[in-house]
Amino acid sequence: RVKSRCQLRDRCRRTGGSGGVKPRLPVTILGIDPGTGLIGFGVVTRDEPGRMGRLIECGVIRTSPGSALPDRLKTIHEGLSELVARHAPTVLAVEDIFYGKNVRTTAVLGHARGVILLAGALAAIPVFEYSPATVKKTIVGRGAALKPQVGFMVAKLLGLKAAPKPADAADAVAVAMTHLLLDRTRSLR
Repeated sequence: RVKSRCQLRDRCRRTGGSGGVKPRLPVTILGIDPGTGLIGFGVVTRDEPGRMGRLIECGVIRTSPGSALPDRLKTIHEGLSELVARHAPTVLAVEDIFYGKNVRTTAVLGHARGVILLAGALAAIPVFEYSPATVKKTIVGRGAALKPQVGFMVAKLLGLKAAPKPADAADAVAVAMTHLLLDRTRSLR
């Protein structure tokens, strides 16, 4: 179910874990770009303070387009549980909902995010949420950056030859990198 394709404190909400704990090294962040058809994921680790980080794995969890919503949510939960078991992340970083004009799409995406947040809570992983604009601003320098720009900067920051594919995976890696970069900023204060 899990398809792997590659091995500033603006708006961050922490929704789990214990407060005031300094990050231990190495820190492993599981970044998630929520969806109901494709859920992007990116696992980034940092072994030493001051280092940018290293990409461990990225890809997408695919759900069956014709399946009922409960079955899709089950697939998402199983895929995330598999990733948590394989990588033992110390943090789960999730992109917040982008509020569009289609209320039904936003509501269905809310269900998927709920399953993602629940998976983090059940695994006792601290969960941080970042708005799409915060991710783009942190990675690209502009809150209105386009997907190709985000992918390009992810590749540059991590020293990759090309942006992770598909774009949902690149976005998830950007969410994980956002947590690393903003966490570094917090530790300097």
